[in-house]
Amino acid sequence: MTRTLLNVGTALCAATLLALISQSATAQTEAAHKVKSVKSKQGKKADSAISALTPDATGPVTDAQLNIAARVFTGKVDCEFGQNVNIDAINASPGQFRVSFKNVHYLMTPEETSTGAVRLEDKKSGTVWLQIPTKSMLMNHKIGQRMVDGCTHAEQRVAVDPADVAEKTILAQ
Repeated sequence: MTRTLLNVGTALCAATLLALISQSATAQTEAAHKVKSVKSKQGKKADSAISALTPDATGPVTDAQLNIAARVFTGKVDCEFGQNVNIDAINASPGQFRVSFKNVHYLMTPEETSTGAVRLEDKKSGTVWLQIPTKSMLMNHKIGQRMVDGCTHAEQRVAVDPADVAEKTILAQ
Protein backbone atom coordinates (compact mmCIF):
# COMPACT_ATOMS: atom_id res chain seq x y z
CA MET A 1 0.00 0.00 0.00
CA THR A 2 2.80 2.42 0.93
CA ARG A 3 4.64 1.57 -2.30
CA THR A 4 1.52 2.33 -4.35
CA LEU A 5 1.09 5.71 -2.64
CA LEU A 6 4.78 6.45 -3.22
CA ASN A 7 4.46 5.61 -6.94
CA VAL A 8 1.31 7.74 -7.25
CA GLY A 9 3.05 10.63 -5.46
CA THR A 10 6.07 10.34 -7.75
CA ALA A 11 3.83 10.30 -10.82
CA LEU A 12 1.97 13.41 -9.61
CA CYS A 13 5.25 15.25 -8.98
CA ALA A 14 6.53 14.30 -12.43
CA ALA A 15 3.28 15.43 -14.08
CA THR A 16 3.39 18.75 -12.22
CA LEU A 17 7.01 19.30 -13.22
CA LEU A 18 6.24 18.56 -16.87
CA ALA A 19 3.30 20.97 -16.81
CA LEU A 20 5.49 23.74 -15.36
CA ILE A 21 8.22 23.14 -17.95
CA SER A 22 5.67 23.17 -20.75
CA GLN A 23 4.12 26.39 -19.45
CA SER A 24 7.56 28.05 -19.20
CA ALA A 25 8.47 27.03 -22.77
CA THR A 26 5.16 28.39 -24.04
CA ALA A 27 5.74 31.72 -22.27
CA GLN A 28 9.26 31.99 -23.74
CA THR A 29 7.96 31.24 -27.24
CA GLU A 30 5.23 33.88 -26.87
CA ALA A 31 7.79 36.46 -25.65
CA ALA A 32 10.07 35.73 -28.61
CA HIS A 33 7.11 36.03 -30.99
CA LYS A 34 6.18 39.42 -29.49
CA VAL A 35 9.75 40.67 -29.97
CA LYS A 36 9.76 39.58 -33.63
CA SER A 37 6.39 41.26 -34.12
CA VAL A 38 7.65 44.51 -32.58
CA LYS A 39 10.77 44.41 -34.77
CA SER A 40 8.85 43.90 -37.99
CA LYS A 41 6.33 46.64 -37.16
CA GLN A 42 9.08 49.05 -36.19
CA GLY A 43 11.17 48.25 -39.24
CA LYS A 44 8.33 49.21 -41.59
CA LYS A 45 7.16 52.35 -39.82
CA ALA A 46 10.30 53.67 -38.11
CA ASP A 47 11.37 56.15 -40.76
CA SER A 48 7.99 57.85 -40.97
CA ALA A 49 7.60 57.84 -37.18
CA ILE A 50 11.03 59.34 -36.60
CA SER A 51 10.52 62.11 -39.16
CA ALA A 52 7.17 63.03 -37.59
CA LEU A 53 8.59 63.36 -34.08
CA THR A 54 7.72 66.25 -31.88
CA PRO A 55 8.77 66.70 -28.25
CA ASP A 56 5.19 65.81 -27.26
CA ALA A 57 5.45 62.41 -28.98
CA THR A 58 7.93 61.08 -26.42
CA GLY A 59 7.30 63.40 -23.52
CA PRO A 60 9.31 66.37 -22.30
CA VAL A 61 13.06 65.95 -21.91
CA THR A 62 14.45 67.20 -18.59
CA ASP A 63 17.67 69.14 -18.05
CA ALA A 64 19.22 66.03 -16.46
CA GLN A 65 18.37 64.02 -19.59
CA LEU A 66 19.91 66.72 -21.79
CA ASN A 67 23.11 66.51 -19.71
CA ILE A 68 23.20 62.75 -20.27
CA ALA A 69 22.50 63.25 -23.98
CA ALA A 70 25.64 65.37 -24.25
CA ARG A 71 27.71 62.30 -23.25
CA VAL A 72 26.21 59.92 -25.84
CA PHE A 73 28.67 58.80 -28.53
CA THR A 74 26.99 59.17 -31.91
CA GLY A 75 27.77 57.64 -35.27
CA LYS A 76 28.70 54.09 -36.20
CA VAL A 77 29.66 51.84 -33.29
CA ASP A 78 31.46 48.56 -34.08
CA CYS A 79 30.29 45.50 -32.15
CA GLU A 80 31.17 41.84 -31.73
CA PHE A 81 30.79 39.39 -34.64
CA GLY A 82 31.23 42.17 -37.21
CA GLN A 83 27.92 43.80 -36.32
CA ASN A 84 27.38 47.52 -35.78
CA VAL A 85 24.92 49.97 -34.29
CA ASN A 86 24.26 53.48 -35.57
CA ILE A 87 23.33 56.23 -33.15
CA ASP A 88 22.06 59.53 -34.51
CA ALA A 89 20.87 62.56 -32.56
CA ILE A 90 17.48 63.80 -33.73
CA ASN A 91 18.04 67.51 -34.37
CA ALA A 92 14.33 68.35 -34.29
CA SER A 93 14.05 66.84 -30.78
CA PRO A 94 17.03 67.63 -28.52
CA GLY A 95 17.81 64.73 -26.19
CA GLN A 96 16.27 62.14 -28.54
CA PHE A 97 18.29 59.56 -30.46
CA ARG A 98 17.64 57.17 -33.30
CA VAL A 99 19.44 53.90 -32.60
CA SER A 100 19.57 51.49 -35.55
CA PHE A 101 20.52 47.80 -35.44
CA LYS A 102 19.84 45.22 -38.16
CA ASN A 103 17.53 47.58 -40.10
CA VAL A 104 15.37 48.20 -37.02
CA HIS A 105 15.20 51.74 -35.66
CA TYR A 106 14.50 52.67 -32.05
CA LEU A 107 13.58 56.10 -30.69
CA MET A 108 15.54 56.45 -27.47
CA THR A 109 15.62 58.96 -24.66
CA PRO A 110 18.34 59.25 -21.98
CA GLU A 111 17.47 57.91 -18.55
CA GLU A 112 19.27 58.68 -15.29
CA THR A 113 21.28 55.88 -13.63
CA SER A 114 22.77 55.55 -10.17
CA THR A 115 26.14 54.49 -11.62
CA GLY A 116 26.64 57.35 -14.05
CA ALA A 117 26.46 55.05 -17.08
CA VAL A 118 24.73 56.43 -20.15
CA ARG A 119 21.39 54.69 -20.64
CA LEU A 120 19.15 55.32 -23.63
CA GLU A 121 15.74 53.66 -23.57
CA ASP A 122 12.92 53.02 -26.01
CA LYS A 123 10.11 52.37 -23.56
CA LYS A 124 7.70 51.09 -26.21
CA SER A 125 9.91 48.22 -27.35
CA GLY A 126 11.81 47.75 -24.09
CA THR A 127 15.13 48.25 -25.89
CA VAL A 128 18.02 49.80 -23.97
CA TRP A 129 21.43 51.12 -25.10
CA LEU A 130 23.96 51.04 -22.24
CA GLN A 131 27.22 52.95 -22.61
CA ILE A 132 30.09 52.74 -20.11
CA PRO A 133 33.62 54.11 -20.64
CA THR A 134 35.01 50.90 -22.15
CA LYS A 135 32.10 49.40 -24.12
CA SER A 136 28.40 49.56 -24.93
CA MET A 137 25.59 47.08 -25.51
CA LEU A 138 22.07 46.96 -26.87
CA MET A 139 19.58 44.84 -24.99
CA ASN A 140 15.91 44.05 -24.71
CA HIS A 141 15.20 44.38 -21.02
CA LYS A 142 11.63 43.06 -21.36
CA ILE A 143 12.96 39.58 -22.08
CA GLY A 144 16.35 40.13 -20.43
CA GLN A 145 18.37 39.40 -23.55
CA ARG A 146 21.41 41.08 -25.05
CA MET A 147 20.85 41.92 -28.69
CA VAL A 148 24.49 42.86 -29.34
CA ASP A 149 27.43 43.30 -26.97
CA GLY A 150 31.06 44.33 -27.07
CA CYS A 151 30.29 47.54 -28.94
CA THR A 152 33.05 50.15 -28.96
CA HIS A 153 32.98 53.66 -30.38
CA ALA A 154 36.30 55.20 -31.45
CA GLU A 155 36.33 57.29 -28.25
CA GLN A 156 35.82 54.18 -26.11
CA ARG A 157 38.71 52.40 -27.85
CA VAL A 158 40.98 55.34 -26.97
CA ALA A 159 39.93 55.00 -23.32
CA VAL A 160 40.64 51.26 -23.32
CA ASP A 161 44.14 51.46 -24.85
CA PRO A 162 45.82 53.21 -21.86
CA ALA A 163 44.16 50.73 -19.50
CA ASP A 164 45.53 47.82 -21.55
CA VAL A 165 49.03 49.33 -21.54
CA ALA A 166 48.90 49.83 -17.76
CA GLU A 167 47.69 46.27 -17.20
CA LYS A 168 50.43 44.79 -19.40
CA THR A 169 53.05 46.90 -17.60
CA ILE A 170 51.87 45.69 -14.20
CA LEU A 171 51.79 42.06 -15.32
CA ALA A 172 55.29 42.32 -16.82
CA GLN A 173 56.79 43.40 -13.48
